[in-house]
Amino acid sequence: MRANIQSYLHKFLKPISHPPSSLLHLHTTTSTSPHHTQFNPNPPLKSQNKDEPTNHSQRDNKFNEAIDVLCQQKRLKQAIETLDLVRSHPAAATYSALINLCLHLRALKEAKRVHAHMKSSGFVPGVFISNRLLDLYCKCESLVDAQQLFDETCDRDLCSWNIMISGYAKAGRVKEARSLFDGMPERDNFSWTAMVSGYVRHDQPDEALELFRVMQRYEGTKCNKFTVSSALSASTAIQALGIGKEIHCHVTRIGLDSDAVVWSSLCDMYAKCGNIDEARHIFDKTVDRDVVSWTAMIHRYFEDGRREEGFALFSDFLKSGMRPNEFTFAGVLNACAVETSEDLGKQVHGYMTRIGFNPFSFAASSLVHMYSKCGDIDNAKKVFDLMPHPDLVSWTSLINGYSQHGQPNEALQLFELLLKSGTKPDHITFVGVLSACTHAGLVDKGLEYFHSIECKHGLKHSTDHYACVIDLLSRSGRFKEAEDMIDQMPMKPDKFLWASLLGGCRIHGNLALAKRAAEALFELEPENAATYVTLANISATAGKWGEVAKIRKTMDDKEVVKKPGLSWIEIKRKVHVFVVGDLSHPRSKEINDFLGDLSKRMKEEGYVPQTENVLHDVEEEQKEQNLSYHSEKLAVAFGIIATPPGTAIKVFKNLRTCVDCHMAIKFISKIVGRKIIVRDSNRFHCFEDGRCSCRDYW
Repeated sequence: MRANIQSYLHKFLKPISHPPSSLLHLHTTTSTSPHHTQFNPNPPLKSQNKDEPTNHSQRDNKFNEAIDVLCQQKRLKQAIETLDLVRSHPAAATYSALINLCLHLRALKEAKRVHAHMKSSGFVPGVFISNRLLDLYCKCESLVDAQQLFDETCDRDLCSWNIMISGYAKAGRVKEARSLFDGMPERDNFSWTAMVSGYVRHDQPDEALELFRVMQRYEGTKCNKFTVSSALSASTAIQALGIGKEIHCHVTRIGLDSDAVVWSSLCDMYAKCGNIDEARHIFDKTVDRDVVSWTAMIHRYFEDGRREEGFALFSDFLKSGMRPNEFTFAGVLNACAVETSEDLGKQVHGYMTRIGFNPFSFAASSLVHMYSKCGDIDNAKKVFDLMPHPDLVSWTSLINGYSQHGQPNEALQLFELLLKSGTKPDHITFVGVLSACTHAGLVDKGLEYFHSIECKHGLKHSTDHYACVIDLLSRSGRFKEAEDMIDQMPMKPDKFLWASLLGGCRIHGNLALAKRAAEALFELEPENAATYVTLANISATAGKWGEVAKIRKTMDDKEVVKKPGLSWIEIKRKVHVFVVGDLSHPRSKEINDFLGDLSKRMKEEGYVPQTENVLHDVEEEQKEQNLSYHSEKLAVAFGIIATPPGTAIKVFKNLRTCVDCHMAIKFISKIVGRKIIVRDSNRFHCFEDGRCSCRDYW
């Protein structure tokens, strides 16, 4: 490598005017400085030696020039090797260029070599180079070296102190930062901001606000936008709306009320402290709104659950003429996924296509997620296939989508492709994989994947993984293995695990184990009516009507109210919501008449109402009547009469669909010749020609 460097530097170095024979003899002599070496030809004639200092000076100048060029080309390794060839200490500018490049590349090891060369060459750095080296050590998180250099530096200035305080604060060592801060001979705005923001960044908002108050009283110090933003962040962290309002008033008094950074922090503080209307008021007053401020305000609405207002503001944003970025698209598409607003999601997708969105961006991943959540697995796959290099989010979204849509084989095949692509799965990916095994009834395969999480992929099992496996085992009736796993798992079972076990007990009528699961759930979430209802259903199926009565009395005594079942369907961009026995819809008579006709045809085809889980000890005829007008049946019926023949129907429900509705919709899909998709609280059910994608395993 040294030979390569010499060759590269040839154009910078002129031959020294000595007889060729003299170049064969190299000898190092001691100069006036013990750190300097001189080129000394043999024999050492005085007439030849008088020009040597000049020649060496010229040679070193060429080395300095070469180092500068190498630094500009970001060839750090070669630059440092060239530094070792310099016989006298290099110019300050050379050291500065080397440190700058080390800082840019975060090259700590090389920086230490440069620092060591300074010491060995006798070069005494000024405060500018010392501070630059301090900054490098701090940004490379080598605070021991930084502190040592700081202690060795005699002519420290305010910048030296600020660099050290900022370095300690960013590393989370706020005690050391505060100790330095308290010992400063003088402070400026940067000093205060570094300390306040350090407290905020490392979850000490109370200390941040206390120091901010001290700063306001400190003579000669004026808050800047960064200090104020940090103080507002501290107020947000502790949900201190009153303190946030005080800072807002202070901002107005000192004239920072027109700054975009401060406005953004104020909006964020009001929104996260529960006053999103005030956040919107500030947003509307902001003059120079950019894509960041628009996106932040839109997302605040989504985070607050006010999605309609978020969508409306997104529409205003598009009308403003500004172009959304990938963060904007991702937030809107995720909101569409939560709201299952596929039509709006498709419009956003169309707009993204028209303006030419980046297929590498995470907005593309949000598209896959949106289509999967909205029940359009085909479009999710199309978007996925167009991505040059799908990220883990896209892989996981599609795997989960296939799993929830009753296509477990496709989910598992996709997972194998993920592994072949070199992408490393995370714990969320394995939730989708294990769920696919559950819905396919692949117990042994699921257990194999579960054990591979730690053994093969080096991940830790999570409670979600255990919940999936308990679901897998209990649905298959392997209750002994499920109980053994629960008793041996290293963490405490959560509500999802116990709910999975309870669901398996419902399928197989295991009342004894259902009681154990229910008791655990009563402790974890005593207000959740679903546990009481499921246990009552299992008891009713077993004919234990006395047990059912006790459960209902317990619910009454504890004032536990069953969450009402809601089903909804979107027709021509209007959402129609139904509850059981709903008569409020303008077309309710048509709906009920149509259901009556369907019921007759269904029974002719062999449909038998599943009355086992009706929680009333009444006659069969009354039980059938209770089942006839469940919300999902009403929504499906309306979808059929409100759309042209052959149109696919897509219904969403907030609870798990009941056994009878599941059976009934299979018959309806065959009779009317429609594809009917029902998304309940657990998964998608795709009914077509009398069959369901879940294969009655849900």
